[in-house]
Order: sequence, then structure tokens, then C-alpha cells
Amino acid sequence: MPETLIAALAVPGLHWLVLAVFVAGLVRGFAGFGSAMIIMPVASSVLSPVEAVIFLVAAELIGPLPNLRSAWREGAPRDVGLLIAGAVLALPFGVWMLSVMQPAAFGWIVSMTVLALLGLMMTGWRLRGALTRRLTIFTGAVGGWMTGFAGIPGPPVIMLYMASTLPISVIRANFLLYLLALDLLLVPLLWILGLMNWSIAVLGLLVGIPNLVANVIGARLFDPGAERLFRSVAYIVIAASAIIGLPIWKG
Repeated sequence: MPETLIAALAVPGLHWLVLAVFVAGLVRGFAGFGSAMIIMPVASSVLSPVEAVIFLVAAELIGPLPNLRSAWREGAPRDVGLLIAGAVLALPFGVWMLSVMQPAAFGWIVSMTVLALLGLMMTGWRLRGALTRRLTIFTGAVGGWMTGFAGIPGPPVIMLYMASTLPISVIRANFLLYLLALDLLLVPLLWILGLMNWSIAVLGLLVGIPNLVANVIGARLFDPGAERLFRSVAYIVIAASAIIGLPIWKG
């Protein structure tokens, strides 16, 4: 265990990882989403593709726990269950793609995907149509595939819920429940496939402590009336993280 801890603390770019996780916790605590879009570009710039996803999952396992009770009370667990049902189907395929991806290509794909989806959200584009059972399961499957492949589960679900008439508190709660459930699914899957790196997992759990603090702060800042201001700040943070994660900075 001491060797694992030493290896975890020796990871290059540790200060950037801690900063990204803390900022991501603020965003997730407030909005319920966006944390992976902040963490993954930074993590992919200093870790291998598989290690970046392991770090993300471990860092986010304990962070949302203080907000779990209120999310269960305010959210729609049935809808979250449909999303997870879809995710279970596609998650293994995404993890397989992750295991064969080259680090440089992975960094480009993650950063450019984040920037493209961010641009789409900033234009105000929204998915139109009813939130049917089939559509919800399909969206969960796309999110599951993106989770396994790039560690970014949120955008498909964000697009889905932005089309709904649900109160923002319900949408936020559903995001929290969905993302935590996906993290819990990924841990055993990575272990079963022999992809788990325990040094990186320990590092993620350690930085999960500031992530937890940030989640609590973010939840206290949550105010539906300040949604527009917070979105603007979140967009800037997400864009900066994606740019930092571009492989061009590695020389």
C-alpha cells in the first residue's frame, strides 16, 4: 500500500489534476453535470487513456455523496433507471474502444469532442420532441458508450433534458444520480477486464476529498435564478480545460 501511495503522488501534473477536480466539483455540485468535461481534458494530457478514465471515476466516487439524499428526493429515479439500462448495453463496447486507443489520438478526441459539444450547447440548440421511454434508453446508451470510450457521459443526457419542461432542480438531481450510477458501473467493469490501475485509483480517491468539499460548496451556491450566469462561467471553465488538454502542449 505505501508503494501504491507513493506511485500515486508521483504522477506528473498532479497540481493540475487537483485543480481540475476541485473546479469540477464546484460545477457538478451546482449544476449536476459538466465535471467530466473539465477533468478529462486535463487528465488525458498527463495520463494514458485508461488511466484518465480510472482517475475520473475514482475522483468522483465520493464527491457527490453529500448531495445524494436530496438528489434522490428531488429527482426522477425511474427516468434515471431507463438511462442506466441503456448505458449498461453500450458501456462495455466503449471500454473496449478505450483499451485500444493511442494516447495522442485519445487526447485529441476528448478535447475536440468537448469543444464541439460545448459549442453546440452555447448556440442554444436543443433536442426537439417528446421524452419517450425508447428515446431515454437510447440516450443512456449513447452516454454509456461515451463514458467507456472517453469518460464523458453527460452531453447526450444534457441535450435530452434541456428539451424537457422539467424544473431545473429535477434535471440537476437526475444528472447527479445518473453520473454516480455510471461511475459505480465502471469500477467493476474495469477490474473484470483487467484494466484497473490501483495507483491511479488511489490518487483519484485522494483528490476525491477536495472534490467532495467542492461539491458541497457548489450545492450551496445552487440557485435556479442564477442559471444564466453560472452557465457562462461553466462554459468558460470547460473550454479552458479542453484547450489545456490538447496534445499540442506536450511538444
